[in-house]
Amino acid sequence: MALRPEAFDYVRQLVRAESAISLHDGKEYLVEARLAPIAEREGLASVAALVDRLPGATVSLRDDVVQAMTTNETSFFRDVHPFEALRDEVLPAAVAASGGRRLRLWSAAASTGQEAYSLAMLVQGHFPQVADVTILATDLSRDVLARAAAGRFTQMEVNRGLPAALLVRHFQRVGAEYVVNEPLRRRVEFRQLNLSRPWPSLPQMDVVLLRNVLIYFDAPVKRQVLSQVSRVLAPGGVLFLGGAETTYGLDDGWERVQVGRTSFYRPAAAGGAQ
Repeated sequence: MALRPEAFDYVRQLVRAESAISLHDGKEYLVEARLAPIAEREGLASVAALVDRLPGATVSLRDDVVQAMTTNETSFFRDVHPFEALRDEVLPAAVAASGGRRLRLWSAAASTGQEAYSLAMLVQGHFPQVADVTILATDLSRDVLARAAAGRFTQMEVNRGLPAALLVRHFQRVGAEYVVNEPLRRRVEFRQLNLSRPWPSLPQMDVVLLRNVLIYFDAPVKRQVLSQVSRVLAPGGVLFLGGAETTYGLDDGWERVQVGRTSFYRPAAAGGAQ
């Protein structure tokens, strides 16, 4: 049973209302592919039958549908250059500003945890003198956060961006998987958070990584999220976006700072544009 236009519209409206993610026309194939496993789990013959059930479904099933439509593409030290900027420029400045005492880092769309664990490895390897380190990792999806907190990765996942020396130092082979060592896993706090809803109280962050997230939101939600990020940044704090994302045309309160082959953003009041 093919997905009818009205069924696609229902899923699109549900996903938009619950996560602010916009599904544009032509994404019917994506809905079919992402929701097919849920339909099978529920004993339904098709995705269309699943969508027909949603108006009277449990909150849990509706949440499963919304979370299935989120994109969880990630890898260790993704794109490399932002992590070089963190190592060489951003984190040394943040450590100096705190008198060498603390770091507060937030992976705001953590997915299965590679970004957060990359931050933990970076801090442990290059800033071991900082005793008070907070690495917060949040995501909309409970399922991917559970995977992230378990710290278990396949051979394919560790092959994507993780240097062999760090694999040996921070992971143990368990069967067909690689498991993050407990000391590194303890450095990261995983918490569910919907970026499009009011945020809970958060510590003032030195760095927020919100990479490859804004592209899924419409302009009003992008502005809302950027405004909230500006309020959780510590003085001198910075925001990293994805390579295809920008604050330009959305929020004039940010300036872009180029560092090597990457860039980050900071509130404009922090200083002149570079």
